[in-house]
Amino acid sequence: MEKIKACMVNLSESEGSLDTIREILSACLKPTLLISHVLPAVSHQEKIQEAVESIIRLKPELVLIILSTRHFSLAIHFINSLSEERPGPEIVAFFEDGTSEAAIELLKLGAGDVLFPPFTEESVVPRVSRIIIGERPEELFLKKLKEKLGLRKMIGRNSAFLAEVNKIPQIARCDANALIAGETGTGKEIYARSIHYLSRRAAKPFVAVSCGAIPADLFENELYGHERGAFTAAMAPQAGLIQEAEGGSLFLDDVDCIPLGAQTKVLRFLQEKEFRPLGSARVQHSDTRIIASTNTDLAKAVATDIFRRDLYYRLSVISITLPPLRSRQEDIPLLARHFIEKYQAEFDCPVKDLSPGALQMLMGYDWPGNVRELENVIERAVAFSSKALIDVKDIGLPEDDACLEAKTFREAKSQAVTRFEKQYIQELLSTHQGNISQSAKAARKDRRAFWELIRKHKIDPRNYKVTSG
Repeated sequence: MEKIKACMVNLSESEGSLDTIREILSACLKPTLLISHVLPAVSHQEKIQEAVESIIRLKPELVLIILSTRHFSLAIHFINSLSEERPGPEIVAFFEDGTSEAAIELLKLGAGDVLFPPFTEESVVPRVSRIIIGERPEELFLKKLKEKLGLRKMIGRNSAFLAEVNKIPQIARCDANALIAGETGTGKEIYARSIHYLSRRAAKPFVAVSCGAIPADLFENELYGHERGAFTAAMAPQAGLIQEAEGGSLFLDDVDCIPLGAQTKVLRFLQEKEFRPLGSARVQHSDTRIIASTNTDLAKAVATDIFRRDLYYRLSVISITLPPLRSRQEDIPLLARHFIEKYQAEFDCPVKDLSPGALQMLMGYDWPGNVRELENVIERAVAFSSKALIDVKDIGLPEDDACLEAKTFREAKSQAVTRFEKQYIQELLSTHQGNISQSAKAARKDRRAFWELIRKHKIDPRNYKVTSG
């Protein structure tokens, strides 16, 4: 394989880390990696531009930066200047004493990965080698997502949704802890699996655990395992979830449900990557990435002392928020038709699509259960339908009477009028196959006024065009 040319730049106080990293890479990656230049220590602003110009002239494929908190501002300026070059080199930062927040800042600026001490063969070589000899995740991103089992649910064109999806390759390239926030049913586990399968850990286990489903007194046993005799029922040693996920990713779903008493040990594991099974005197080390999720506001839980502040910061090195389905209205037809295709094949039913009225019914619903609720509704409709099109009467959506009772008379009346307007317009468009002029005439309204009502209720007349088949 052709050699990859690299440069090293020292933005630190000493030469110790630079020498260590250089020795490790030279010993382990010598056939592939050629460290052609080691630029002298850069500790002043005026030297940054000189270093950038040297790198531009040398044209390396990889730049290795050693930095300390004291010179963090220099690192930001350096990476910013280097990122202006197109195409620019890959950047790997070795942060001697930095924080997770500072590391995220470097990743956002364009660093491919950020490593923390101790700098060992086990931590440095895999992280650097996957950048220099692996294919760029961005180039294979969509292809790989489609290839991996279960990831076909990453469907949508909503800009807020795509903004979070497009972060997956970058998040997968580093090993920082990630916290995925979002309402129940928004696809947090699917997102976590995407991160895992696009990372260097893809060949290792992805272990998912619902923290809320584990009784408080069994949480530590489930996570860390136990030795024989650790407690009365411990007749044999048992590995915990951390050991099961060794080399891979551990997904802590509903992380806000971790018992307060167990949060201290979880924090220590995140900090030191070590744990002790119950009943054992021996500390064990683990190479496991933690990806967590929550459907609550963890910041509020921290403010009310339900969740440890330091654990929250450790978990949320990278934070992602998945939007609810009600704010992704344009994705509802895509998701609905995807689920129709899925369950039509599974149940061997004649269903092929939704009627215009049925689609608008789905578009007008609030979806408190998000994508998961939509899937359940479509699955039920496909299972009980004997026609090619799912109609309005085939779709069962719950009535929220409790919400109606909680509102004032004026609010309830306004909501009822809005609901009537929307349903009336939908029925007219369905009857006249999306023709606005004919629908307005039937309603005895001016075409422009009728069009304003369509816009008010965010109705797309194109959904009412009759399609063949």
